[in-house]
Amino acid sequence: MNIFIEGGTVVTMDAQGRVFDGDVYIEGGRIRALGPHGTVRPPAGTRTLRAQGCYVLPGLIQTHVHLCQTLFRGHAENRPLMPWLKERIWPYEGAHTKRSLAASSRLGIAELLLGGTTAALDMGTVQHTDAIFEAARDMGIRLTSGKTMMDKGSPRPGGLKETTQESLDKSAKLCRKWHGVEDGRLRYAYAPRFILSCTKTLMKQVAHDARDAGVLIHTHASENPGELEAVKKLCGKPNIEALHDLGISGDDVVLAHCVHTSAKERKLLAKTGTAVAHCPSTNLKLASGIADIPQLQAAGIRVGIGADGAPCNNRMSMFTEMRSASLLQKPKHGATAMSAKDVLHMATVGGADVLGLSDAGRLQEGMRGDVIVVDGTKPHMRPLPEDPYDALVFSAEASDVRDVFVDGEWLVRGGELARVSSHLLCDAAEHELQKLLKRVAKARR
Repeated sequence: MNIFIEGGTVVTMDAQGRVFDGDVYIEGGRIRALGPHGTVRPPAGTRTLRAQGCYVLPGLIQTHVHLCQTLFRGHAENRPLMPWLKERIWPYEGAHTKRSLAASSRLGIAELLLGGTTAALDMGTVQHTDAIFEAARDMGIRLTSGKTMMDKGSPRPGGLKETTQESLDKSAKLCRKWHGVEDGRLRYAYAPRFILSCTKTLMKQVAHDARDAGVLIHTHASENPGELEAVKKLCGKPNIEALHDLGISGDDVVLAHCVHTSAKERKLLAKTGTAVAHCPSTNLKLASGIADIPQLQAAGIRVGIGADGAPCNNRMSMFTEMRSASLLQKPKHGATAMSAKDVLHMATVGGADVLGLSDAGRLQEGMRGDVIVVDGTKPHMRPLPEDPYDALVFSAEASDVRDVFVDGEWLVRGGELARVSSHLLCDAAEHELQKLLKRVAKARR
């Protein structure tokens, strides 16, 4: 479909920081032209979407989510990280079937798309990873994902148990099957869960295999004080240093959280080009702490933003995360810290850089047609501030997203999913959750 988005406030996020009242023309899945209103002339017969009173901007890019956990929303409350994992998340993930994982993934993708997220880096669970990729293929989102790798640790439910070789073999097979399909819209990432659930042998081989395949490595690091203590006891050194010694650092590595880092570790992250995925709401809810993002950025570290998973955040809204990311830094660093423009940059250009998406994150000719339209006419958005970045980061909500395009396909139209029914997805998720809870109860008896 060729589409002409007409008359919106176009927030390009390009190197010049251009913002103008204008139009965007998408053809063949790419942005072919954009400019001030009246300067872009689409071919006859092009479908027109009127965007008066709306903001037109690049699709938002989340650098850390768990689609496999969407089904568990509201079922892991009031727990810090390690009890949260051991008491709820691992037993629930271990009880997933392919059907329940598919329902969880589809529900999560629906929430992401409806909230303007067009691309995400996901970490699956140990089994049934095909279900995640099939859901992303069918729903149209741009997704990088990989099976969680866990070859040690206790307690581990049966569904999360695997040997080192099984983990590596399954990951390699999934990588060959899914990386680069759908014209590059789906990509694979090796995803060892974290250093406490993976042997040194596994981690070292992941570093080799992922680079041999040319894909990202995605893991968790330095999220919670209890985790840091356990890693120091196990490895004799801090988390990020230990990962670096195992080969898990570099510009192809994304570390989720990094709430607690030393000056030496920050220098190491910057020197190696390792990226950080900042998840402010999750870090608050699990009482993990507040990552000092201005400090990380001042050290030269690349940072993106992610909502993490539904059971540690309860919503997967990039608008919530952007607002939180900015406000949390101001008491320490001052009112001018983490401006709305800086945060929106992290959620678009920065996310694209972290995920290695060279043709996404900006509105420019030749870039992928990943574009969203945000309604600026609702009461909580009015009167509009002079700065559109302030409106988008501090006033807008996920429900203000009106239209979403990925590769030029109109996936959200007027606030509704175009490919599937939200009601059917919700019904399927409720049905699969009840069956999963019965499996968890049976396993505990």
